[in-house]
Amino acid sequence: MSLSQAKKDHMNKLSNKDGIIAAAAMDQRGSLAKSLAAGKGVPQSEITQEMMEEFKTAVVSVLTPHASAILLDTEFGLPAAKARSANAGLLLAYEKSGYDNTQDGRLPDLLPDLSVRRIKELGADAVKILIYYTPFDNEGVNTIKHAFIERIGSECSDMEIPFFLEFIGYDPKGGDEKGLEFAKLKPQVVLKTMQEFSKPRYQVDVLKVEVPVNAEYVEGSSVYKGAKAYTRAEALDHYRAAADVTSLPFIYLSAGVGNAQFTESLSMASEAGTPYSGVLCGRATWKEGIPVYAKQGLSALTEWLKTEGVKNINAVNASLGSAKPWHSRLS
Repeated sequence: MSLSQAKKDHMNKLSNKDGIIAAAAMDQRGSLAKSLAAGKGVPQSEITQEMMEEFKTAVVSVLTPHASAILLDTEFGLPAAKARSANAGLLLAYEKSGYDNTQDGRLPDLLPDLSVRRIKELGADAVKILIYYTPFDNEGVNTIKHAFIERIGSECSDMEIPFFLEFIGYDPKGGDEKGLEFAKLKPQVVLKTMQEFSKPRYQVDVLKVEVPVNAEYVEGSSVYKGAKAYTRAEALDHYRAAADVTSLPFIYLSAGVGNAQFTESLSMASEAGTPYSGVLCGRATWKEGIPVYAKQGLSALTEWLKTEGVKNINAVNASLGSAKPWHSRLS
């Protein structure tokens, strides 16, 4: 792949001096409100705009000195964007939170008050889109998603801003995505999705991908829970196979798992020798601060972030020793 100079300039703002993307994520909306409500023991309707903004601003102000970039949303995250460290580039989410649950296929949609031009005018260095995707859904559903991504790729190309595409796999039959059976299917979900969206027609610049295995089902992993989907050698092969289908820079997302599971996943990526270019890590660093904020307030959250949150993000950063610069993937 190749990038325009304008896109390269933005990418440099999102990565560290070594060309590694060590980014934090705080673009959660519905899931964050739900978790805050659970922590407070109140209906989700009682979680206010101010609470969401306050939580996000605390996370961003404490953690971005340890990150190369921060991913935020425009609905609750713009005050936090102003609180980020000067070293941290900015990615903004373009999609609505969640997906259309009135029909099958987990179809995505865009925030109606945004365009790529407007995202760029807000000071973003990249546009992020999340879609729920599996190659095993029906052709009609995936055709809609393919066209959706093509439109956004063209929009980003016109505005010369990097396009980060994030995808989350799922079971179209409604199975448990955290269970053993989906763990066995996950390597193919990740590989085939990376293969599809690496096609030039989508004009994606960086793939934000799940690790291709669930570390809790890797025999012998530090977070192994006793049910085996793959041996460690098989898991490492899955990492290599997924990496081999793309020439794009790709980074791993934490997908809501805890810090121990995510750092173990990165350890396997290193052992497999995969040429990933960093991470965009959200809840693995800060989610345990949610009940702290819910029960004890902002000051307690800030203190937790300064100790446990910083420890978590530094553990992720320490796991990036084998990551390869994003520009090493350029032709």
